[in-house]
Amino acid sequence: MAGPNGETEKTPLSAKTGAEHLEALRDGRSFFLDGEAVADHVDHPAFRNSVRVGASLYDFAAHPDNIEKMTFASPSSGRQVSRAWQLPTNYEELVERRKAISEISRITCGWVGRSPDHVASALSGMVMSIDLFERHGRARAAALNDYFTWARDNDVWCGYAIVPAQIDRLPPAKPGEPVNATIVDEDAEGITIKGSRQLATGLTMAQELLVAAVQPLKPGEEKVGFTAMVPLSAKGMKLISRRSYELGTSEFDAPLSSRFDENDAVVYFDEVKIPWERVFVHNDVEIARAQWFDTPVMAYQNYPAQIRLSNKLTFLLGLAYRMSQANGTVRMPGTQEALGQMAADVNQVLSMVAAMEVNGVYHGKYFIPNPGIQYSSQVLSQQLYPNFINRFRELAGGSVLARPSSHLDLTSVETSELIERTQASGVLSAVDRVKLFNLAWDAIGSEFGSRHTQYEMFYAGPTFSSRMRNFSAFDWDGAGATVDALLETIANPV
Repeated sequence: MAGPNGETEKTPLSAKTGAEHLEALRDGRSFFLDGEAVADHVDHPAFRNSVRVGASLYDFAAHPDNIEKMTFASPSSGRQVSRAWQLPTNYEELVERRKAISEISRITCGWVGRSPDHVASALSGMVMSIDLFERHGRARAAALNDYFTWARDNDVWCGYAIVPAQIDRLPPAKPGEPVNATIVDEDAEGITIKGSRQLATGLTMAQELLVAAVQPLKPGEEKVGFTAMVPLSAKGMKLISRRSYELGTSEFDAPLSSRFDENDAVVYFDEVKIPWERVFVHNDVEIARAQWFDTPVMAYQNYPAQIRLSNKLTFLLGLAYRMSQANGTVRMPGTQEALGQMAADVNQVLSMVAAMEVNGVYHGKYFIPNPGIQYSSQVLSQQLYPNFINRFRELAGGSVLARPSSHLDLTSVETSELIERTQASGVLSAVDRVKLFNLAWDAIGSEFGSRHTQYEMFYAGPTFSSRMRNFSAFDWDGAGATVDALLETIANPV
């Protein structure tokens, strides 16, 4: 397959490195921040730290000590590529893949939600159901299969934009102009789309964008019923960034915001041309729905999200424990009770991940996490996270507010002695205590931390949709049969 700009690419055999990834990101994409176009987002102070965290994931996987655990040989090229692209055919291979994905989220302490395994998992789930796309059209199935092979062999980091802008529910500001990304033209070369999609996360780190419709479509909305891959450098694509949490922060004052802000953006397609070899679904509302719900995609892409969440909660629990030690409250029964509940939450997510694997099912020749348990884990984790953060807040009390204004207070001649007198204890020096509580505040109270609470509550969609998917996946006949069996043993009154 041709590369994003139409050139013929040779796939190297060695694993992709961080330097290669950074070079791939220097593609001239149109990012907008604070009213200005960003010339080179890779080195821009609003994005450069998180971009390099993303690149470090490739370096970690390519390291000789990690390459066997983190990568496998592509069956088409022989290149070592991320296990995120692996299509397990048995339980052992699924666990092998999970261990690699867990390392990705461990490195980022679970704070990067759209790591490279996420959309790779979605594309993998689609390929597992290539017969669905064959029924839609042989050319579309071939496009999916060829793209998957190219993306896997080049270990491409993909993002996605699959939700319409919420203003799509309202009358358009400009009648006749599509709000939601819509096919407005097509010819022998491909389709042209116009309109917007929200919300695209992590596009500062990604190379390519999956554009699709995850919301139910009705007859008459066929022009929205498409699925395609677009290079983030595509002509006419505009990426409108939210405020950067990384910009203007120091590592000491904001240890999470300064390095793990993966960014969120609204994507506007200003008549973006997409070649047919990158179009998987075309003008079909039923296939646009089926690609998500009649295939392993949902189970396979949200299973890594639960793996990531288990690492994130473990990190937060360790942070809450260290904070309680620093505050001298860890031996109090109330503190132990709260930490005990939080530990149960962590183990719940870990147990659900294990249960998805142990109770995995076959989809054709592929072994996938149990979809029903995966749906249940989404429902529970959407409720769990805000409660978990609230318990952390209760443990913290006012301690996370009684911090110096910045790292400058610790080095200034005028304030350093005061900071030492008001922050140091027999347990921690002033510097170590402030560092710890800066980390705690960044996790639960900063704008970065608040964004993550909102993210964890809604990354899987509105809570009602998660519950409805769980309703659809549950074995109601089996559960009802146990009731029927008991009812049959009860004699009717004479």
